[in-house]
Amino acid sequence: MVVCVCNALKERDVREAARGGASSACQAYRALGCQAKCGQCVPFARAIIDAERAAA
Repeated sequence: MVVCVCNALKERDVREAARGGASSACQAYRALGCQAKCGQCVPFARAIIDAERAAA
């Protein structure tokens, strides 16, 4: 599933960044070499990161 259309980030990319230590959407985007542009994806990215952290 696509999380961020602006940066073409997929859910698996955000999950991998979270597993790599990103604890916020901004950290995940930086780890993936980009940044949020329009911001529509940030709440969804946060939810994915929170889910990954809860599962760890």
